[in-house]
Amino acid sequence: MLVSGRRRLLTALLQAQKWSFQPSRDMRLVQFQAPHLVGPHLGLETGNGGGVINLNAFDPTLPRMMTQFLEQGEATLSVARRALAAQLPVLPRLEVTFLAPVTRPDKVVCVGMNYVDHCKELNVPVPKEPIIFSKFASSIVGPYDEVVLPPESQEVDWEVELAVVIGKKGKHIKATDAMAHVAGFTVAHDVSARDWLTRRNGKQWLLGKTFDTFCPLGPALVTKDSVADPHNLKICCRVNGEVVQSSNTNQMVFKTEELIAWVSQFVTFYPGDVILTGTPPGVGVFRKPPVFLKKGDEVQCEIEELGVIINKVV
Repeated sequence: MLVSGRRRLLTALLQAQKWSFQPSRDMRLVQFQAPHLVGPHLGLETGNGGGVINLNAFDPTLPRMMTQFLEQGEATLSVARRALAAQLPVLPRLEVTFLAPVTRPDKVVCVGMNYVDHCKELNVPVPKEPIIFSKFASSIVGPYDEVVLPPESQEVDWEVELAVVIGKKGKHIKATDAMAHVAGFTVAHDVSARDWLTRRNGKQWLLGKTFDTFCPLGPALVTKDSVADPHNLKICCRVNGEVVQSSNTNQMVFKTEELIAWVSQFVTFYPGDVILTGTPPGVGVFRKPPVFLKKGDEVQCEIEELGVIINKVV
C-alpha cells in the first residue's frame, strides 16, 4: 500500500475510534511488513493505534510468523514481555503495513446466531447448542486490506465479530480449562455473500462465507491477560461512517469457554486457530429494504480494547 493510502487509513482509524487512544503496556502482537525489511515480521503495537516495535530485531531467533510464535508458548511470550518492558525503537504506524495477526491457521471456526439481541432482531429462539460453520484460511486478509466483491454474488454483507485466537493444542477441552488454550483476541469482519447463504449451494453456508478477502482480521492479537473481560466489550460496525451495528459482547449466547469446549469435541485445536464468535444485530440483509455492500464503500469494525479494522470495498 502506498504511504498516502496508509495515511488516509490512519486518519480514518483515529476518527473512527470512540474509545480514545491510550499508549499502554498491554501485549498487542502484530504481523507486519516494512519497506526496509525482507518478508513478514512479528511486532508489538505500542497501544491501540500506536506504532510498532520490531520483535525480530529485538531477538532475531524469534519466528517471523505468528503461528510458529504461538507454538513455542511461554518461551516466545517471555521474550515479547521483555521487549515490551524495554525502551526500544518504535516504527511509526505510517511506515508499516499491517498483516492479519494470524495467517494460514489450521482452521477458522465460525459461530452463527450467537448474540441474544441478534436473535431478538430475527424473532428466532436462542440456540440451545452452538451453530458451527467455517471459513477457509485463504479468506483471511489484513486489517486495512480491500474486500473484493466477487462477480458471483450480488448480496455481500458486513458482520463485525470478536475473534478468539488459540494458543495451545487441545482436544476434548473442558470449559473450566478453556482459557488456558487461548492466546488472545482480535477484531474480525465476517464478510458474507447472502445469496449463497440463503438460496445457493443447498443453503449450506460455507461458500457464501469463504470468498477470497472475506475475513479481514486485526490489527493486533491482544493477549488474554491484556483484556479485562472479553465478554463485556463494546462492539460496533460502521459503513461509510454510519453506525450499522452497535452492541456488547455480553450479549453472546455461548462465551469463549463454552465454544472451545463444544468445538473441541469434534476437532483438535492448534495454535493459531481462529474462532469467530458471532455478530450482533444490524447486518444489511435484515434491513427494510435490505442493504448490501457496493464498490467504494468503507467498512469499519471496532471492538473496545482491541482496536478497529478498516476495509475498502472494491
